[in-house]
Amino acid sequence: MRARSIGAAAATGLGLLAARDLVQKKHALLRNYPLVGHARYVLETIGPELRQYIVTSNDEERPFSRDQRSWIYASAKGENNYFGFGTDNDIEHVQGHAYVKQRTFAGALPDLSDPKAALPSAKVLGGPRGRAKAFRPASVINISAMSFGSLSGAAVTALNKGAALAGTMQNTGEGGLSPYHLNGGDLVLQIGTSYFGCRNEDGTFNLDKLKSMVAGAPVKAIEIKLSQGAKPGLGGMLPGAKVTDEIAGIRDIPAGKDCASPSRHTAFHDVDSMLDFVELLATETGLPVGIKSAIGEMDFWEELATLMEQGERGVDFVTVDGGEGGTGAAPLIFADSVSLPFRIGFSRVYGVFAERGLTDDITFIGSGKLGLPENAIVAFALGVDMINVGREAMLSIGCIQAQKCHTDKCPTGIATQNPRLARGIHAPSKGNRAAMYLRTLRRELLKVSGAVGVPHPSLITPTDIDILNGHYDARSLGSVYGYKDGWGSLGPKLAHEIAELLTT
Repeated sequence: MRARSIGAAAATGLGLLAARDLVQKKHALLRNYPLVGHARYVLETIGPELRQYIVTSNDEERPFSRDQRSWIYASAKGENNYFGFGTDNDIEHVQGHAYVKQRTFAGALPDLSDPKAALPSAKVLGGPRGRAKAFRPASVINISAMSFGSLSGAAVTALNKGAALAGTMQNTGEGGLSPYHLNGGDLVLQIGTSYFGCRNEDGTFNLDKLKSMVAGAPVKAIEIKLSQGAKPGLGGMLPGAKVTDEIAGIRDIPAGKDCASPSRHTAFHDVDSMLDFVELLATETGLPVGIKSAIGEMDFWEELATLMEQGERGVDFVTVDGGEGGTGAAPLIFADSVSLPFRIGFSRVYGVFAERGLTDDITFIGSGKLGLPENAIVAFALGVDMINVGREAMLSIGCIQAQKCHTDKCPTGIATQNPRLARGIHAPSKGNRAAMYLRTLRRELLKVSGAVGVPHPSLITPTDIDILNGHYDARSLGSVYGYKDGWGSLGPKLAHEIAELLTT
């Protein structure tokens, strides 16, 4: 009798649904195929998961392939991250694959048995411009800008704990400094167009608030965000539903109201006034100050390098973000087609400063899928001094590439403000995984550097890497990106200092 009642109820429910499908006017498929048409929407909903785990090959899916995700997961867990039976990349036919050219002999190399895989920057951040708090970053790999608001408090806490354990820095993102950033890790404070945490009521910049914020936190440097790879030239939007009282207090904005960031800064309006702003922040805080930007037109960079050539003002570091998109949610056109991909964009910016002999005076930081050893090595060969990892760091603490970051329904609790979902993150254990991933990536870079015969990835040059065009042609990395002799290499003094530091 109970089964019959359940069957009758189910049949009634299906009948009502079919009737609704027939009379509704929103979906033509359901109007023509009641009940059956719902299967299409179910498959569409779970399509990414089906492709991710069943349909695609190990090296096919984007942004990160199954092989890449597997390497990050295994590295973060301290498991075997080796792959057997040779590569499954189609290197015989694919264009653009990078190959590192190992050397037969080498000089002194660092000890690879160090569990912490110490790998400091080859350059002193802020040193060339004499900043009061100049320092040599302890790690060439650091955590990229991801704000509390875009990420949950638990995720930010886990990443900061991981940064502390691995001896790296974490960029706060433009959302301001939150309590979750204060779990032992050193910070790079990012200032965006809305000046969150250091703004007046009308949204303009407030220097006193900035100085107070810096004084009460382990901030090692300040980054002025001009644009980012996910949405270059476009201001961000945090819907009012996500602007909780906590986020409103951190960002100095009203709770419950849409928070739209302007696309341009108001504290400066051109390159000349931007350099005045940089020098103001550096003078008032003593910290190194740099800029972050995705790469579009080059007039900005030409003017910046020309003004810095005079030696009176300048940025301490330049963070180049690839236009491939990143952790920020964005319209599809911006993620797909606005701003240059990392390698092209970075090589153009580097060339502007190299033409003027300024590259040893600037720390170059790269971001945009550089948290994978092969991409990182190419970046170092092009002249990058440090790299920032964002999505890879998210993967290390449990991200499954569900690509629901913009919906506030992240199933792993990383990119959401939903307390029920965020509780899935156990910050201490996830912090350990983030640290393990960061250390493993450093160790991989040291291994590849040793294969090339140098003690540090910054000593790998564009001539040490070939870009393949199937099995019938190969060109050096430098020739592909138009580098002149000596570009991408450290000056003799810097090269000697970092080699001695790692091998003594």
